[in-house]
Amino acid sequence: MNETTPLPPLPDHLSVDARSPHHVAAVFEHDIGIRLNGKELVNVEEYCISEGWVKVPAGKTVDRKGHPLLIKLKGQVEAFYR
Repeated sequence: MNETTPLPPLPDHLSVDARSPHHVAAVFEHDIGIRLNGKELVNVEEYCISEGWVKVPAGKTVDRKGHPLLIKLKGQVEAFYR
């Protein structure tokens, strides 16, 4: 695949939720991946590389507004473009 447009740099803190101040729409135009302690995760809702955590949904549990409840997992976080 030949891409002529450069990929935007991945931020230190990124959220999937569009209401969050850490949401960057330009990054989500491309396929990104997240590794936590060397294991690739596919259900990450939010991450912070400098603080070393990711937030993932806690099963099918949702809050009263219908948003998934999140669990914070700590470790070495790596974000990359696939």
